[in-house]
Amino acid sequence: QVQLVESGGGLVQAGGSLRLSCAASGRTLSSYVMGWFRQAPGHEREFVAARKWERGSTYGDSVKGRFTISRDYAKNSVYLQMNSLKPEDTAVYYCAADVSPTGRVGVHRYEYDLWGQGTQVTVSS
Repeated sequence: QVQLVESGGGLVQAGGSLRLSCAASGRTLSSYVMGWFRQAPGHEREFVAARKWERGSTYGDSVKGRFTISRDYAKNSVYLQMNSLKPEDTAVYYCAADVSPTGRVGVHRYEYDLWGQGTQVTVSS
């Protein structure tokens, strides 16, 4: 059984930084897309970033220039470095993986098959 486990969330002041980690177990995901979504109370789950090694990274408009996604293929992990955090970045952040054979880096929730349990990020003003 494949599991995605996030860590690294917490409380930070506006302008600060956090680094989220997501470790996959049960299956090697190096050939597939891995990414991050977030969901704030009362809002839809929103695409944040995703990466597939030969296709580079894709970011949501609201985080471009502030967030950076990276992967450690040896560790079967994906990371999200979040800088210049804003109160509107407050949400539960979910790690996700697309294990379909298409290979396209999707930006929609329905394009991802595997999900972590989420980690809370709270940015205070």
